[in-house]
Amino acid sequence: MKGSLSFFLISLVALLLGACRGGELRKKFYEETCPEAEDIVQKIIWKNVALNSTLPAKFLRMHFHDCFVRGCDASVLIDSTASNSAEKDSIPNLTVGGFDVIEEVKTELEKKCPGIVSCADIVALAARDAVSFQFKKPLWEVLTGRRDGRISLVSEANSQIPSPSFNFSQLKQSFASKGLTVHDLVVLSGGHTIGVGHCNFFSRRLYNFTGKGDADPSLDSTYAAFLRTKCGSLSDNTTIVEMDPGSGMQFDNNYYKILRQNKGMFQSDAALLTNKGASNIVDELLDPAKFFTEFAQSMERMGAIGVLTGTSGEIRKKCNVIN
Repeated sequence: MKGSLSFFLISLVALLLGACRGGELRKKFYEETCPEAEDIVQKIIWKNVALNSTLPAKFLRMHFHDCFVRGCDASVLIDSTASNSAEKDSIPNLTVGGFDVIEEVKTELEKKCPGIVSCADIVALAARDAVSFQFKKPLWEVLTGRRDGRISLVSEANSQIPSPSFNFSQLKQSFASKGLTVHDLVVLSGGHTIGVGHCNFFSRRLYNFTGKGDADPSLDSTYAAFLRTKCGSLSDNTTIVEMDPGSGMQFDNNYYKILRQNKGMFQSDAALLTNKGASNIVDELLDPAKFFTEFAQSMERMGAIGVLTGTSGEIRKKCNVIN
C-alpha cells in the first residue's frame, strides 16, 4: 500500500511539474535556453528610452493593445499582406509606435539564441523595462514563456480594443471579456499618466458632445478651454496633447489627481467617476504606494491574457512576419 501511495505521489508531482513547464508562464523561462535574454531586452530598451522619452507610453500602449486582441501573442506586430489586413493597420493602432525598437531587440536575440525568445515576451518585457527606466529598477514582474500567434486581423483590433469614447458599462464589459475586473480597469487606466492623446479621439468633448455644438459638462471648463487652444476643430487629427498635463513624461499617480479635478482627457477617463465602486478605487489610488503596488499586480494579470504556451503558436524569426 505504501509503495502504491509513493508511486502515486511521485507521478502526481511529475505531472504537475510537467504542466507548469509545458503550459504556463513562469519566472526565468529562458534561464537555460537563453540566459542573457532579459538583460539584452533591458539594455536595448533603456538605450532607446534614454534617447526618446516618448517610448515608455508607446510600449505600454503596444502591450495593452496586443493583449486585448487574441491575448498577449504579439499579433499587433504583424504586417499586413496583399491578402490580409492586420491589427497594425486598425484605427486604434495607427498611433502605436516603437516597432523598430522591438525589431532591434529581436535581431540581437536571434544572434544570441536563434529561435528561442518570442516576440510576445519581448513586447511584455519592453513595456515593463521602458516604464521602469525612470526608476532604474523593475516596477513589476514579467513572467515569460509566451509564444507568438499566427493570426492578425484588423477587424478584431477595431472591435476589441476599448475606445476612448466608451462609457463605464462598455469599459467594464470590455475588461470582463478579457478576465479583468473593474479594479484592473481603474488601475490600468493609470497608464494614462504618461503619453499623449490625439485631438480626434477627444475633440467631440470640446466641440460637439451631444451633437448640438456643445462641450462635455463633465470636463473642467478651464481645462476644456486649454484643450481648445491645442485642438482647433473637430477635424484636427494630427495634433497631440499630453494626457497628464505637466506630468506627461513622469510615471506616477498624478492621473488620479487630475481625474478628481475633472481633467481626464478622454470620455473613458471621465467614465471612471460615473460608477461608485470605480470612483472609490480612484480615491484609493491617490496614495502613490498603493498605486504602484496595484499597477504591478494588474499588469501581471493583463500580461497573462490568452497567452499561447507550450507547443501552441510559434517563435517568429522576425516579429513583423509569421514564419
